[in-house]
Amino acid sequence: MQNTTPKKTPFYDVHIKNRAKMIEFAGYLMPVQFRGIIEEHRKVRSKVGLFDITHMGEFEVHGKGALAFLQKVTTNDVANLETYQVQYSCMCYPEGGVVDDLLVYKVPNYYMLVVNASNIDKDFKWLEENLFGNVKLLNKSDETALLAIQGPYAEKVLSRITDLDLSKLRYYWATSGRISGVDMLFSRTGYTGEDGFELYIQPEDAENLWNSIMDAGKEYEIEPIGLGARDSLRLEMKYALYGNDIDKRTNPYEAGLGWVVKLDKGDFIGKDVLVKIKKEGTKRKLVCFVLKEKGFPRKGYDICKDGRRIGNVTSGIFSPSLKKGIGLGYVPKEFAKVGEKIDILIREKPFTSEIIKPPFYKNFTHK
Repeated sequence: MQNTTPKKTPFYDVHIKNRAKMIEFAGYLMPVQFRGIIEEHRKVRSKVGLFDITHMGEFEVHGKGALAFLQKVTTNDVANLETYQVQYSCMCYPEGGVVDDLLVYKVPNYYMLVVNASNIDKDFKWLEENLFGNVKLLNKSDETALLAIQGPYAEKVLSRITDLDLSKLRYYWATSGRISGVDMLFSRTGYTGEDGFELYIQPEDAENLWNSIMDAGKEYEIEPIGLGARDSLRLEMKYALYGNDIDKRTNPYEAGLGWVVKLDKGDFIGKDVLVKIKKEGTKRKLVCFVLKEKGFPRKGYDICKDGRRIGNVTSGIFSPSLKKGIGLGYVPKEFAKVGEKIDILIREKPFTSEIIKPPFYKNFTHK
């Protein structure tokens, strides 16, 4: 019988001390909120917050054939990466649907892939099934703790506990160095739209590092942030969430991710179908909409036009920054223009909405 007991991250005791509301998510017990989702969301937008994102998956790809392998299984051009550069990409099925979206790190002597928590086992199996050449694939997810510090003051907080000049680390680049006496790989990346860093560490260093960052951030009113605010922050930026906005039934072009598909890099899984889609155009498009009246759109709600259902909401929230209902959803291309009026059906009542240009939140601070 399979053990379905959820895992605890190395920060679990810290979360309990901070009176987090814990939920099971992607096989882990994770904090969904501490003080409250809206308050935590606004803290990250205005100051700085600290996230436990240990549930994310980390794979290492070693060997002389690593580049050729990654070129085959991802859509972006890995050959363009310089050492310590980070790349956003997708893996696709032969039919063009998305296996997962992920980050590719080129670090000295190997590559690291960071995948979505709910897809760790599926992604690793997919990579194993498509493995070729002189390549060694390692799943380091259980051996890696991961923190994200996000917000306008993230650099100032981390600078207090490292001798590294963080101002020289560009957006979507990584480096190795010591923070609070701990050697680690970290990058200027994140899922909120704000400036910030993601720190990859050994589980045994986790709690001490958390405490050091919280102490260093007291002057900037740093707070622990849960998954609830992480979701609302990413949605305000139109960052896709796997399982909601992208999955095996969606292709990168209709999801607005065509910019990570490099058709001229050589052969890769799904290329033939994606070439055809690029040539013929998509039948539908993932759009951003804002409610013109007070309402809370949720995943699965119908999107209507002139009384006819034309799609579904894939992600929806009441935006803490905009103070109005916002969401994403797929609609036929003819209804996907910016300025188009649509209705979101909430409890059988149509709420007038307008399609806008992404992102919803414009005053982000990422470099």
